[in-house]
Amino acid sequence: MSKPVVAIVGRPNVGKSSLFNALYGERISIVHDTPGVTRDRIYATAKWREREFVMIDTGGIEPVTDDVILKGMRLQAEIAMETADVILFMCDIKAGLTSADEEIAVMLRKAKRPVVVCVNKVDNIGAPPAEIYEFYNLGLGDVVPISAAHRLGIGDLLDAVFDNFPPMAEDEHDDGRIRVALIGRPNAGKSSLTNKMVGADRAIVSDIAGTTRDAVDSEVENEFGKFTIVDTAGMRKKSRIEDVIEKYSMVRALSAIDHADVCVILIDATVGITEQDTRVAGLAHDSGKASIFAINKWDLVEKETGTLEAMKKMVRERFAFMDYAPILFISAKTGQRVDKLFAKITEVYEQACRRLTTGVFNDMLNEAVAMVPTPQDKGRHLKIYYGTQVATNPPTFALFVNDKELSHFSYERYLENQIRKNFGFEGTPIRFFLRNKKGGDD
Repeated sequence: MSKPVVAIVGRPNVGKSSLFNALYGERISIVHDTPGVTRDRIYATAKWREREFVMIDTGGIEPVTDDVILKGMRLQAEIAMETADVILFMCDIKAGLTSADEEIAVMLRKAKRPVVVCVNKVDNIGAPPAEIYEFYNLGLGDVVPISAAHRLGIGDLLDAVFDNFPPMAEDEHDDGRIRVALIGRPNAGKSSLTNKMVGADRAIVSDIAGTTRDAVDSEVENEFGKFTIVDTAGMRKKSRIEDVIEKYSMVRALSAIDHADVCVILIDATVGITEQDTRVAGLAHDSGKASIFAINKWDLVEKETGTLEAMKKMVRERFAFMDYAPILFISAKTGQRVDKLFAKITEVYEQACRRLTTGVFNDMLNEAVAMVPTPQDKGRHLKIYYGTQVATNPPTFALFVNDKELSHFSYERYLENQIRKNFGFEGTPIRFFLRNKKGGDD
């Protein structure tokens, strides 16, 4: 199920990062009184009234500026607004309604997204101060007074945001289509690969508007199955800020990943593995998506004995947390191994959908525990009474134990390796969660 996206925008130094931290519950956004501290979008998942949503904290918007960095911050905020389902426009009651606020309001009306206006730094409990009413002149509807620093009015604000969420709808796969998100850093070849995957088969059903506003979905049907290819490319350089251009794709990738069944992580073989590549891959892993590494532009790499093996080793080292993901060497330009990519997408999707019976899983679990005893602490051993698979996409297993505090990530890793050794699950992450069995002995 896709998560709504909420972008927090406003002038610099109105308290956006403080609100972001208050909503998320952790201090993950830098908070400082100096304008411009948050130069890049930061995003996180939160929940309100049993519905998860993605928050984007943006740099402050300076509507008119010659400063190169501030222009970049404005551009990132515009990207966030284009991606958002709801825009949370934040103002500062101590500064009052400014001309910059009014210019931002004009931008928001053009964005044609639901907007919730909140006025920060209303630090007193009770009736809102009279100064709040001037913000109604923005023409964006009701105004919610809050104090991000003191956590006042946050519930009312979240209710207002919640009321503007799009209706909940389960992702549908009635036609058996596999949704494939092509993700990666800019210029890795996502659009070229989309064109090759769509154009090579001549069995395109239709081109449809994507579920993400920034992407175009293409439906393809071929000998390997039915696919919806989601191209997350499309960002072009609109400024000279080279050091932040690569970060512009993150929210787009996040939205595409959320809707995908399988993620194809493109890496530019002529550039090598960058920090941006690891960030994008981490999004897919954290979201529990089946994934494939596609090393693109392999035709442009000068090769000698051991070149391919060296690249594979580098991928495994840099993406050690995703050692389950297969690696393919392709060329989107020439179409080299694109047919194998289709086949591998189908395989990893089937593995992600695989379900083990409780009996079969427990037979393996008992054998694994017999070979390597469970961890212990102060003389107490972790006892695993039984386990069962509770979900697919990704495969998720519940283990019923005497005391989950006795568990250790290294032992869960061992169990994961045993599952893969016995049952495969190539291309998909595996999740565990432990439950204390009531009445269990020590």
